[in-house]
Amino acid sequence: MTTCANTKLAEIRIAGKTLYVPSAEICGRIVVVTDKWIRTAQVRDEDVLEGVIVEDPDAFITELRESKLKADVFTFTQRPPETAPKYNYHWELDNWAAIPTTSFKEWWETLPQEARKNVRRSAKRGLVVKVVPFDDDFVKGVFRIYNHTAVKDGRLFWHFGKSFETVKRELATYVDRSEYIGAYWNEELIGFIKMVYVDQLATLMHIISMNEHYDKRPMNALIAKAAELCEEKAISHLIYGKFIYGNKRRSSLVEFKRRNGFEQVNFPRYYIPLTLRGKIFVRLRLYRDLNALIPEPILQPLLNL
Repeated sequence: MTTCANTKLAEIRIAGKTLYVPSAEICGRIVVVTDKWIRTAQVRDEDVLEGVIVEDPDAFITELRESKLKADVFTFTQRPPETAPKYNYHWELDNWAAIPTTSFKEWWETLPQEARKNVRRSAKRGLVVKVVPFDDDFVKGVFRIYNHTAVKDGRLFWHFGKSFETVKRELATYVDRSEYIGAYWNEELIGFIKMVYVDQLATLMHIISMNEHYDKRPMNALIAKAAELCEEKAISHLIYGKFIYGNKRRSSLVEFKRRNGFEQVNFPRYYIPLTLRGKIFVRLRLYRDLNALIPEPILQPLLNL
């Protein structure tokens, strides 16, 4: 799919939906532009790309400006372990939820007693957690999980209604660097993790289980197996998205991550204006989500409505 000159449409997924957005190759990276009310450019699949995301920011931004890609702001991260800002651009702290995985024993011993009990409880109740091949049998199990319910955690479930072929295609991204872990009860897949290796890190791209099997604590067992696998492969950290989203410091997800040993790891995210609109956007810090613009004492009651 082509738009004009050196730009073309690239496939991305946001909240489970497949979108086609303008893109261009800049210094060997695919840059995509998401057009909300401000056109924001960033490297596609930034979280799972290996190596330094932007090697030479000045050269990268120059090439981006000279391309046909229309954007108001360019954003990129400076990933750990280098967490002190290196570049003279506007930045704010971004964050990961991370488990140190160089020693499974040390991680396990720092868990709350209840979290350890949950992992043991899953085994006692017959749950089998294991690494599985990416094949049609596994995809059929995921397809069944996705289409088991249209509503999850009180919201419309974005994977519900997808075809088998769509589920397989979406699960197959970065398959050469991926590990698939399944949680089975009576030989039926009731939960799974897709984990992508990124240099010395592993990031969770998918993690889900069936609500009706909550009593078997599949999510806890899956994370424990992932942490064990990371130690075996000399992976330094297991990443599970962000620890804090904006000012939303209290939620069931944050509490789940905390109880399973995830810690907040901060690092800089840079915002470079490319147009006058972009300058205003960055100066007013409008790149922050709504839940980052509203103070938590006001935000939390709204989220509980």
